[in-house]
Amino acid sequence: MPSTLKDMIAAASAEVPKVSRAEAETLIAEGAMLLDVRDGPELVQGGMVAGAHHVSRGMLEFRADPASPFHDPALTPDQTIILYCGAGGRAALAGKTLKDMGFPKVYNLGAFKDWVEAGGAVEQPLDKGM
Repeated sequence: MPSTLKDMIAAASAEVPKVSRAEAETLIAEGAMLLDVRDGPELVQGGMVAGAHHVSRGMLEFRADPASPFHDPALTPDQTIILYCGAGGRAALAGKTLKDMGFPKVYNLGAFKDWVEAGGAVEQPLDKGM
């Protein structure tokens, strides 16, 4: 039987632990990377979490693989990575992808809007095209 999106997000969420804003801030203070996987227009519209790194969900595999010509050297398997997106689903799927690619320390912060509503710092992206 084919998987539905709901099934895929549930499976990913079972493998990628969810963290609260407070837990994320502790992990960030210990050196974790906060990774925004939303698309460029979402960043232009609402900004991003202060200090976050951006790789759109559609480019994640290309940016995470050292053998790819599009590799992002900031993404290393030894680093703790905390993902977020617009609502949490893409972050869960991206986290599972990173785990499948050999990144063991991956967490899901969930939704950007929750961070904003909780008073988290937000900045406009430097490159509005990414």
